[in-house]
Amino acid sequence: MLKGAVIQLTPQTEAVRSEDAPVAPRDNTLPDLSDDRGWSFDISSLKVADSVLVFQHEDDEQVTIRNIRLQMEQDPQHRGSFEFSGRVNRDQRDLTISLNGTVDASDYPHDLTAAIEQINWQLQGADLPKQGIQGQGSFQAQWQESHKRLSFNQISLTANDSTLSGQAQVTLTEKPEWQLRLQFPQLNLDNLIPLNETANGENGAAQQGQSQSTLPRPVISSRIDEPAYQGLQGFTADILLQVSNVRWRGMNFTDVATQMTNKSGLLEITQLQGKLNGGQVSLPGTLDATSINPRINFQPRLENVEIGTILKAFNYPISLTGKMSLAGDFSGADIDADAFRHNWQGQAHVEMTDTRMEGMNFQQMIQQAVERNGGDVKAAENFDNVTRLDRFTTDLTLKDGVVTLNDMQGQSPVLALTGEGMLNLADQTCDTQFDIRVVGGWNGESKLIDFLKETPVPLRVYGNWQQLNYSLQVDQLLRKHLQDEAKRRLNDWAERNKDSRNGKDVKKLLEKM
Repeated sequence: MLKGAVIQLTPQTEAVRSEDAPVAPRDNTLPDLSDDRGWSFDISSLKVADSVLVFQHEDDEQVTIRNIRLQMEQDPQHRGSFEFSGRVNRDQRDLTISLNGTVDASDYPHDLTAAIEQINWQLQGADLPKQGIQGQGSFQAQWQESHKRLSFNQISLTANDSTLSGQAQVTLTEKPEWQLRLQFPQLNLDNLIPLNETANGENGAAQQGQSQSTLPRPVISSRIDEPAYQGLQGFTADILLQVSNVRWRGMNFTDVATQMTNKSGLLEITQLQGKLNGGQVSLPGTLDATSINPRINFQPRLENVEIGTILKAFNYPISLTGKMSLAGDFSGADIDADAFRHNWQGQAHVEMTDTRMEGMNFQQMIQQAVERNGGDVKAAENFDNVTRLDRFTTDLTLKDGVVTLNDMQGQSPVLALTGEGMLNLADQTCDTQFDIRVVGGWNGESKLIDFLKETPVPLRVYGNWQQLNYSLQVDQLLRKHLQDEAKRRLNDWAERNKDSRNGKDVKKLLEKM
């Protein structure tokens, strides 16, 4: 029985060798025995209560385990059971854990197996959701000395409302080799990983979908100068994930499949795909962290995905809905929404169907402008402040937060448009130039209507996304139409009177115009 013990394993408590102490030979000249069992634990019963363990690696954060309660019992064949509970504190995080199970050390050190029959845990503190993360579960573990392999099987764990099953193993070579085969019936990342983005609306309030800020973790001084993603260099991994339901940034994905490998810093995501709002999402790519400056490249493929869901998820205040298909190639140095807004590059082809843009009705704007400028037409009544397009396509280029839109084309029963423009993701501004033909919804003088149906009207839309401005050039078009109509009528009259003096004079005048 051990109670109230305090054990410290830190650089300050390491043994210090005096300068004149004898030095043992490095090489063991004694032969290894085949039946050598190495270290053994021959106590039939052990109890530890109300104790503390403090350990720390050099230049790393100190780890403290408090309120330790441990009870172990074993038979002469080294098969036993155990119960453990304690509270672990590190990096302003607090983990409360309790577990019980059985262990078979009859063939240790060649083979060691354990069954964790029940584990309960709760994690709270910095960089975590306000309510923390808690869960329970069970798994089996095995150590194989000949392969230096630690295996976890029959894993069944929960974390808040997420569930996990599967198996994992790691081979402890010079660089650990991981293999993961995991299944998630439910994975709610929004309930596990809080977002701390600073994107604000114009009034300074946090935009819809932004999570509350959390206490950040302290930065360990020895890690300040470490290049991003450097930890990937220290191991290799082969990972297969199957997720039935994923919630991330308010988006609900289904049937998500992931296959990736890490080769000492070169992370290759050969498959990352799933379904979103009835559409398909695929995001294969690579993360190269083998050098000081990481390089990330993704080739997104979207098919019939609701764009409004994505805009809301990433806090873009654009009132646009519709089914989007996209094929692109993008690269950057950090996997982060804010980095994408400022520093990523790439290009993509975009096709959209059934689009709906709130806040402006292009058809209504043009028709009302024609009426105000004296055009002998009347617009069909349409009180919706919405522009609808059956189909829209464009080629976009992203560079340092600026999206350039080229070769924009859109059609609907009442509109046909072309154009180009730009969007500034960081400043949330735009400047776009359209040429729009209103091909439906006219009433009035037929020749003017025919002219308006065939003539593109220049429309510029610019400014802050939440307070867009526009300018139309309808008056110039109407003046040109009136001039052309006057010329046509004068020319017709001159043709009918081409033998008269007045007819000849009009002909000469028209030639000079």
